[in-house]
Amino acid sequence: MEDVLIESLEDGLLTLVMNRPQVRNALSPELTQRLLDAVRKAESDPAVRAILLTGAGNAFCSGGDVKAMATGGQTATYDQRVRQLRARMEVSRLLHQMPKPSIALLRGAAAGAGLSLALACDIRIATPGAKLTTAFARVGLSGDFGGTYFLPKIVGAAKARELYLLGDVLDGEQALAIGLVTRLFPDSDIEEETRRIAARLASGPTVALGYIKENLNLAEHGDLGSVFDAEALRHIRCAGTDDHREAAQAFVEKRAPVFRGT
Repeated sequence: MEDVLIESLEDGLLTLVMNRPQVRNALSPELTQRLLDAVRKAESDPAVRAILLTGAGNAFCSGGDVKAMATGGQTATYDQRVRQLRARMEVSRLLHQMPKPSIALLRGAAAGAGLSLALACDIRIATPGAKLTTAFARVGLSGDFGGTYFLPKIVGAAKARELYLLGDVLDGEQALAIGLVTRLFPDSDIEEETRRIAARLASGPTVALGYIKENLNLAEHGDLGSVFDAEALRHIRCAGTDDHREAAQAFVEKRAPVFRGT
């Protein structure tokens, strides 16, 4: 049996590869559960300092397994299915809220729930030939895994409505133009360039990066006073870390700091 999720940890960078290339890494219940388990574990594992999420073969993730949906065979009740889906969707919340940076490497299709997973990550890097689409309306669904929460915050409410209601497919250049992805590299370079960026995050000041994420997340819904309060508290907390002391010493010594993540 093929392992549906390949996990590897090197120098603080946890790489998660969705591994169902024969169906463009469509999300099966097994794959989504494995993703959830891996990200949940990574959240509390001090050895993990950043996460890189990608797909095997020529796609990131084509979303839900529509062919499997077409076969029917559902035995669970309506309420059971809602609870099961809601539980699996926690992977998106964790990618977005966990105090560690997450990067999505996008080549080929990133559709439906696959796009939602990418949107949950902090940084999205794509190839020019990537194909990004919400896709849900085209198969008579309304959307899951948090895409309707993340997309308006990334591209704005009006563009998000257009992309959800019409389901247009964007290539990498179009996605970059509207800020849906943050960087673009050719197929020949994307693996190396994305890993280089991910390695920077994995070797960075982990505590500070986590608090930066928390500040930015709070700014999405909090008022100015709340954000100021959180910034002050977290900034002073970071000032007491080993990494800040190392950075200050490195500045004096005119060298690059070596962060330990503490």
